[in-house]
Amino acid sequence: MVGAHGLSGEIRVRVYGDGPDNLLEAGEIALADPERGAEDPAPRHYEIERGGAGRSSEVRLKLAGVADREAAAALSGRLVTVPATALPELPEDEFYGYQLVGCEVVTEAGDIVGRVQQVWETGAHDVLMVRDERGRRHLIPTAREFLTDINLTEGRLTVATRPGLLEED
Repeated sequence: MVGAHGLSGEIRVRVYGDGPDNLLEAGEIALADPERGAEDPAPRHYEIERGGAGRSSEVRLKLAGVADREAAAALSGRLVTVPATALPELPEDEFYGYQLVGCEVVTEAGDIVGRVQQVWETGAHDVLMVRDERGRRHLIPTAREFLTDINLTEGRLTVATRPGLLEED
């Protein structure tokens, strides 16, 4: 959440991803601690009373219980999330980034690389930020030539072994 809009308690939300539709159609949101993200044990839940277009890459939302600019401004900096049940079903072989976070990453030979900590949207292909057991970071593109199998049932992603892909920072 990037700030307040107007005097009636609307908030401005920067939208990442394909567009604002999922957020505008959600019906409710949760505002989480930005340091903890989805791991926040006590996000604040709000019903969306109305929403609409805002500045470039932003939407404006009016939340139930947020009555004025001061209350909206107090929410600034929070991470905005929607319930997974509010998201539309994707075609086969497509996934939401949140579904990949926490998955174990292994090579085609079965060697453990680490766990997905974040998914970065970069334009051409998203990039998985994977941490190994020693805390080292590996950046792995989600392009098919690198990410060869996604098994959400087992929570496992398989990556191809390519020169330079899994070398230390």
